[in-house]
Amino acid sequence: MNSFISKDGTKIAYDKIGEGPALILIGGAFSYRKFPGMVQLANSLSKHFTVYNYDRRGRGDSDDKPAYHIDREIEDLEALIEVAGGSSHVWALSAGAVLALRAAARGVNIEKLALHEPPFVVDNQGHQPPKNFVIQVKELIDANRKAETIKYFMTKGMGAPSFVVHMMRFMPEVWSKLMAVAHTLPYDAAIMDGYMDGKPLSANTWSSVTMPTLVLEGTKSPVRLRHGAQAITDVLPNAKLVSKKGFDHTKKLHTDLIASELTAFFM
Repeated sequence: MNSFISKDGTKIAYDKIGEGPALILIGGAFSYRKFPGMVQLANSLSKHFTVYNYDRRGRGDSDDKPAYHIDREIEDLEALIEVAGGSSHVWALSAGAVLALRAAARGVNIEKLALHEPPFVVDNQGHQPPKNFVIQVKELIDANRKAETIKYFMTKGMGAPSFVVHMMRFMPEVWSKLMAVAHTLPYDAAIMDGYMDGKPLSANTWSSVTMPTLVLEGTKSPVRLRHGAQAITDVLPNAKLVSKKGFDHTKKLHTDLIASELTAFFM
């Protein structure tokens, strides 16, 4: 394990593996650097890249600060890019993809960007989170109701059936990992705030994201994720969409398939 100190003094942990151009991996909600899919993807990509797989603040071995703001996470990414040599490719999943987009819009030095199913809700097709989703997630965590927060986030935010969450509670290894990062769910909700209301994306918002961008979506993913992937591809100045079976991020990550696509794009 390696670590660096972010701008606000927070220690951020990361693993570094492989040789070649720098490539940073950013997980989404519930994800952290030791998540099996993240480890497998890092290993696959390390054949061609120097891969930086990090714990976003508050997760795994990274520290945290009491008052969260998305600016601090953007600073974390910017600091890691400096560790990586001043510029880097980035692959980011789900809410992490929106974090990467918002960092790119701020001018963070990302060479090429791969967005894996950013969960934009751009129309009324498919599941939609409730209007008070962000507030409710924070209130549940503030009340230390972690189990309820996990259920609420998965069912109301992600659209997962209630029985799926119920089954997870009987899988101790899985449930303990979810509980360990539950307090960071308001962070992902905050990152998505304003982008889950069923409104079209604005090209003006993302006009400064001019680096080559790859948007990945799974052919079996929920309709709202596929519509969101298409929408962000349409408004970015230099983006292309790749849709394939096995890219569905709500199921097991098919890391070899993803790594092959990313290698072709980043190389």
